[in-house]
Amino acid sequence: MFEDLSRKLETVFKRLRGEGRITEANIAETLREVRRVLLDADVNYKVAKQFVDDVQQRAVGQEVLTSITPGQLIIKIIFDELVRLLGTSSAEIAFSPMPPSVILVAGLQGSGKTTFCAKLAQYLTGQGRHPLLAAADIHRPAAIDQLMMLGNQIGIPVYVERGADAVTIARNAVDHARKNARDVVIVDTAGRLHVDEDMMREVEAVKQAVQPRETLFVVDAMTGQDAVNTARAFHDRINFDGAVLTKMDGDARGGAALSLRATVGKPIKFIGTGEKVDALERFHPDRLASRILGMGDIVTLVEKAQERFDTEKASRLEERLRKSQFTLEDFLEQLQEVRKMGPISQVLGMLPGMNRLPADTTVDEGALVRIEAIIRSMTRDERRSPAIINGSRRKRIAMGSGTTVQDVNRLMKQFEQMQRMVKTLSKGGKGKMGRLMRGLRMPAGS
Repeated sequence: MFEDLSRKLETVFKRLRGEGRITEANIAETLREVRRVLLDADVNYKVAKQFVDDVQQRAVGQEVLTSITPGQLIIKIIFDELVRLLGTSSAEIAFSPMPPSVILVAGLQGSGKTTFCAKLAQYLTGQGRHPLLAAADIHRPAAIDQLMMLGNQIGIPVYVERGADAVTIARNAVDHARKNARDVVIVDTAGRLHVDEDMMREVEAVKQAVQPRETLFVVDAMTGQDAVNTARAFHDRINFDGAVLTKMDGDARGGAALSLRATVGKPIKFIGTGEKVDALERFHPDRLASRILGMGDIVTLVEKAQERFDTEKASRLEERLRKSQFTLEDFLEQLQEVRKMGPISQVLGMLPGMNRLPADTTVDEGALVRIEAIIRSMTRDERRSPAIINGSRRKRIAMGSGTTVQDVNRLMKQFEQMQRMVKTLSKGGKGKMGRLMRGLRMPAGS
């Protein structure tokens, strides 16, 4: 997410390091580069110009404290301006005082709108809500079937009325929700390949019929400046309450995220970070600004860990670690827990300083798949007592996992190193090991 933008900004900031004071001369050159980087990221040119002007107005003449450098100071100023540009605070979903609350979802075809409906339903279920999905996209082939499949996958009911028009489906879905104790109705409306009058009239009619408490516009972040133009067209017709940026895990350059709030005046409420139904994050301007500037996003990383790590398993593992009983079975279990958090590249992207890595640095996601295949090719005795794995066993494991003996040897060496580290920690007593494991079991709100 924003890797290219982050690296380019890091290169720009390096030029200010070592200066004793921010002056009009050194800031002018830096901000010219910042403006160029923003335009390369497909940020609206008016937004980029205003952003640079605001940063320059704040930066020129500021004294550099002994504890920081000009580079650090300009990063702080740009961070503050990015947060202001992105919306200063996270925007909540609004709910009606009398259920069901209707959430109308609109956007172009191919933006990930239907998938977002399912993601939102799962997200709201986790918040204690009981959503109903309404299949009101009657124009795209298989749109209804796709929503039904997603609903079945996450255990959320889908209201379907084949042959009816979109307004009738949406209105009847609300009645169905009211009769079946469903407190939220998420209406998936039809999209088109481009903005057209027929689509706008239909979305307007659905909105008029069900009076949604919340109208969300879904846009593909990879469309860059076109995303902003489409958002403006939708906002002029249906006056949506918030935007959703999908496919943020792809080649999104950041322009849509940085331009949308400034051009339509409505907050971004969610970002989609993958294809799976749990790959949805609430939009936090300060966290995104931190990622863009290479400062990481530890808060989101911890939240992901809290959501996905099984505290009971963590407690069992803690006890085994204290007794120096860490086995390949434990290692496999922890590997699976980490993979639940999403692609490793995304997890690493939340760590500070990742934008300083070379541009061609890649994360071999396949390495984790190979490790899992190797461990699964072992017998139970081999997993629990790795010391018995001799040369012939390693050859058999390699053949069974579709890897090489060298891959198996590499894993065994890494595991031996890990075991030694675990023994060192366990010698430190219950306090040291407890502090280590509590990192995996932080209570909510800590």
